[in-house]
Amino acid sequence: MQIVPMLADAGRYIASESSFYRVLQKENELHHRGRAAAPRKVGPPRTHAATGPNQVWTWDVTYLKGPVLGSFFYLYMILDLYSRKIVGWEVWEKESGDYAATLVDRAVLTEQCRMDLRVLHADNGAIQKSSTLQVKLEALGMMSSFNRPRVSNDNAYSESLFRTCKYRPDFPDRGFASIEAARSWVLSFVHWYNTVHRHSALKFVTPAQRHAGLDIVILAERSRLYEPAKKKHPSRWSRGVRNWNPVAEVHLHKRKDEERMMVKPVTPRRCAPTTVADRVATLHQSSRNDRLIVV
Repeated sequence: MQIVPMLADAGRYIASESSFYRVLQKENELHHRGRAAAPRKVGPPRTHAATGPNQVWTWDVTYLKGPVLGSFFYLYMILDLYSRKIVGWEVWEKESGDYAATLVDRAVLTEQCRMDLRVLHADNGAIQKSSTLQVKLEALGMMSSFNRPRVSNDNAYSESLFRTCKYRPDFPDRGFASIEAARSWVLSFVHWYNTVHRHSALKFVTPAQRHAGLDIVILAERSRLYEPAKKKHPSRWSRGVRNWNPVAEVHLHKRKDEERMMVKPVTPRRCAPTTVADRVATLHQSSRNDRLIVV
């Protein structure tokens, strides 16, 4: 809105920017201009909840640098939403719906979960929507779930997994010498991630422990350990013991009402003294504290 400063330079004031916009909108003169597409409203994402392993999977593909500048290998990974376990992976030389269907079929056979698995979530890429993969999912009795159009963060779990993968200290930033070298490295990463890595979102149990249902016993043992420690030194505990209850349900996307419920209440700030008597008492207490510090 340049008219307001232009009028000000001319020594005139008619109204503020908001008033100009309000009048233009009332007269139906406020429209999107320019070559760029008009802003669009994006509806809430479709969410799925998992209360146990092998109910909801997410998957994606990422690039791995090859031996020559500009060459890449493609890492396919399938992640279980509930346990964060990598249930399927493979490295291939290209993106293909046939490879994706093969990987899903192999993961279902490995996990023996054909009757339990309900949803496979993915991006809106070409291989994610390929007819070969969709036919395979229909044969397995699985439902496809996709990101919203032009929304890049609807597959956050898989994206987070790839970030963890590529930020490992031993990840070869300059690329892999061969596809065999890439597969060997990913194999060691999957072993570390599933069986060694203690996931912070799972109360620091490994994905394999969570997938097998061992997290309930492990977290109960931790809770029993913390209670005597608090009773032995209660002065060291300003709050209750740490919450070691297992995460019962995992959502693909958090709902807005859940996010509002998770907001912590704001602790009210202590107000400054307003009356003369309060100010005098505050000054007296501060001077007394200063004398105690000097002594």
